[in-house]
Amino acid sequence: MHLVDITRYNTVESGAVSTWLNAKSCWLARGHGVRHTILAPSAANCWRSLPRLQPDLIEAGDAGLSAWVALRASRKLKVPVVAYHHAGLAMRGARTYLAHLYRQFDMVLVPTRLMAQQLDSAGIHGAIHQPLGIDSSIFNPFQRIDTLRRQLRLAPCARLLVYAGRFAAEKRLTLLIDAVRKLGRPYHLLLIGGGAGMPGHAQVTYVPFRRDQRMLARLLAGCDVLVHPGAGAGFGLIVLQAMACGLPVVAAAGGGVAELIDEATGILVPPDSVESLCGGIEAIFQRDLARMSAAACRKACAQYDWNTIMPQLMKRYASLLASRARAELEAAQLCLPE
Repeated sequence: MHLVDITRYNTVESGAVSTWLNAKSCWLARGHGVRHTILAPSAANCWRSLPRLQPDLIEAGDAGLSAWVALRASRKLKVPVVAYHHAGLAMRGARTYLAHLYRQFDMVLVPTRLMAQQLDSAGIHGAIHQPLGIDSSIFNPFQRIDTLRRQLRLAPCARLLVYAGRFAAEKRLTLLIDAVRKLGRPYHLLLIGGGAGMPGHAQVTYVPFRRDQRMLARLLAGCDVLVHPGAGAGFGLIVLQAMACGLPVVAAAGGGVAELIDEATGILVPPDSVESLCGGIEAIFQRDLARMSAAACRKACAQYDWNTIMPQLMKRYASLLASRARAELEAAQLCLPE
């Protein structure tokens, strides 16, 4: 099988889409009988390349130009086309637009059950929950930096919280910073990422986002608890990466991230509330953190390692290809003379 991914995202960038594509490419390169090509729709030769590549299956990684190029190519080449919908429905007119677009695809994948429900309410029925994953050889507790508190000039007893990702308004980071201020010492927050300017505070340390996954894993594993205050529909890949590193999680309930956490691995709190964040953070440090750490690592590595996730995806592809082959055979038989 030859799989062609069409995406507007640069695979060297950080983010869920590029992580998905890079992980897929690396996993398939180890020899699973699938040839894999990634194309950017903005490239001048993209449209000319597709017929020459002779794909058996095309996947679009966004709902913009990539999706329309994928649809056009699938019709011309008569091959199935898949959409992986990573984003939510926040933009104006998104429901109408996505309903028109995704009804033309043979299969629509989404990373969270919440996103599948949102698409269903928009009239896009049958979206399949296909979670993202982690590389447990990189994200694991053995990456821990034992000297991290000393490097940050913190006391050994500091309770070290961490968030990693974009500093965007929907991430509700100002609520998290306010919660840490309110809690006071010995709590300290490590914010790993970049984006909009954030307020400074003695209990907050900022670190630029790490493209080096192993360095990110070392920073995560050196902390005590990941806090994820946003309640969007997105998957929250950083939550899984932190769990694999042995971190329990405090997260806002109601979003896609809540699907990753259970009572053994973290605490869910009402969204958009400084008081709730404070309560959740204080409560998690009253629990057996060592037991929660082991449970978080066990769950992330057992259920979400790429070696578990990618075979799931390959089965979905195989099912779609088999369904298309049966349909073509039935259509051919109908055309046969009596």
